[in-house]
Amino acid sequence: MGYSEHILVTGGSGRLGRSVVAGLLAAGHRVTSIDQHLPEAPEPGANYLAVDLMDTEKTFEAFVSVRPEAVISLAAIAVPFSAPEPVILKTNATIAHNVTAAALAAGCRRIVLASSPTVIGYGAPAGWLPDSFPITEDTIPRPWNAYGLSKLVAEQVAAMFAAEYGETARFASFRPCYVIAPEEWQGAPTQQGHTVTERLEDPQLAAPSLFNYVDARDVTDFLLLLLVKMDSIQNGSTFFVGAADALATRPLSELLPHYVPGSETLAAGLTGAAPAFSIERARTVLGWEPKRSWRTELVNQPKPVLSH
Repeated sequence: MGYSEHILVTGGSGRLGRSVVAGLLAAGHRVTSIDQHLPEAPEPGANYLAVDLMDTEKTFEAFVSVRPEAVISLAAIAVPFSAPEPVILKTNATIAHNVTAAALAAGCRRIVLASSPTVIGYGAPAGWLPDSFPITEDTIPRPWNAYGLSKLVAEQVAAMFAAEYGETARFASFRPCYVIAPEEWQGAPTQQGHTVTERLEDPQLAAPSLFNYVDARDVTDFLLLLLVKMDSIQNGSTFFVGAADALATRPLSELLPHYVPGSETLAAGLTGAAPAFSIERARTVLGWEPKRSWRTELVNQPKPVLSH
């Protein structure tokens, strides 16, 4: 980036957070990670603080004590239905608000909040179809569970503070696809407990997320670029951050109709390796391009699939 600044990451001990902290350090920045728990393998050079971000007073104290120049907030209950629905909603919404308010109180004027593709509402038990594929940031969100709703609230928190602060502070949110950490390309289990190879060989495993994914290091590259360009983009912007292809060995035009009833016509254009989620906004607004794919990173490639 050509210069160093102090960046605070919440949730720096998590799956995505570990890669983000490492990537920011590698880019020459000073990094403070605030999480409920300290990491088992801390990154040399990072400053770690254990703070309950649900505690408003302690969150403000921590942020004011370190006074970051930019904040990337990843902290949240990260898996749908991994806690009671009211707990997920309250926790994630409260953390988004506490972190943003504390950052502003500490004098920080660039704040990025992590959202999720689940805000779109795919997989709803009552049925779901988008207006079109690929899904973009203009696709109407229709979350059907507390996790998706809590992430939509995080986006609205960014938009709310943007409305309050105008151009005196800059806010953005991003929707990272199914995050693959570097060790998972080597065979470590992914967030759902399966390996990447298993998800590729059995489409039923990746179908609930519409075959989306992204390398954690590509997310870090996106965030580095976003922080540089926040002053020149629309305040409160939201971005999908995903791989340039789908986590599938067959075109989604063939696969999606099996798992999303009624999607045959809508998915017809998703030929080749095209993903269900568009990253054109990140490409055109920021000039970001993902560098990694399962085709380039995965050690144990899936067995060839015969044409049907």
